Amino acid sequence: MNKALKGYLQLTRPANLPTAAADVLAGMVISGIVAIVNQSSFWNFEFFLPFFCLVLASVFLYAGGVVLNDVFDFQLDKKERPERPIPSSIVSLKSASIFGGILLILGIVLGLYVHVLSGSIALILALSILLYDGVSKKHTFFGPLNMGICRGLNLLLGMSVFGTLLQWEYAVVPVVYIAAITLISKGEVHGDNKKHIVFSGMLYALVCGTLLVFQHINGGIAFQTIPFILLFAILIYTPLVKAFLNNSPGNIKKAVIGGVLSIIVLDAIMAVGFSNWMVGIGILLLLPLSIILSKLFAVT
Repeated sequence: MNKALKGYLQLTRPANLPTAAADVLAGMVISGIVAIVNQSSFWNFEFFLPFFCLVLASVFLYAGGVVLNDVFDFQLDKKERPERPIPSSIVSLKSASIFGGILLILGIVLGLYVHVLSGSIALILALSILLYDGVSKKHTFFGPLNMGICRGLNLLLGMSVFGTLLQWEYAVVPVVYIAAITLISKGEVHGDNKKHIVFSGMLYALVCGTLLVFQHINGGIAFQTIPFILLFAILIYTPLVKAFLNNSPGNIKKAVIGGVLSIIVLDAIMAVGFSNWMVGIGILLLLPLSIILSKLFAVT
């Protein structure tokens, strides 16, 4: 692969992109898309196109966000991560800035194509991404909260597919979950973040409990969800416990990676509550793709 092309791909964190798509798919399921999938009209290109565009919008917004994150971190990465595309001069700072900006704009435009509500959410998401990249990530409290809000908005982006925001309270779940992962990541370079790990473990438990409560309130079938929640708990807590017992940068990084990739499982749990286990499995199929890509490209 061409060195420059690989550099641009590395900037977009390809392994993370399926998690963005999973957010939107879960949002669509919550909005009621499963009820119309069996209709022949759904597979008509003109009818199907908006759904595909919304997935692409989410992926472009996420990709633009992580690219610009590296742009803002250029000086820090020169010291701590000199192997990254920008500090290693594989991609120039100016080119990366333009690339990230174009990706964000494309995400907003695709959202507007689907619906004015979708476009508005995409715009707010883009602004939230820029706020995190440029300002809030430097703060212990506001950084994780801002990052969580970005994920919550991404879920809302999927819910907006029909121009409404039914069950919007589910957006709180990724806010709490991503805040937990962001807290863990604070020790990725230097280690020594046991307090953050303990607090994140509590937030993880809150997420699992909240999902069960929401599903009960909305009349979901518990036995369909439990296997997905058990898988979710295993994937997030196993590396977290290891990072607590051996609080090294390497183990902390694995806990962050486990948390990020498990977003797909979290989305599958939410989707199952509004459909069935087969839909959940369908979203879970994005997980192997993320894992494969994580072997080729950095997740964090």
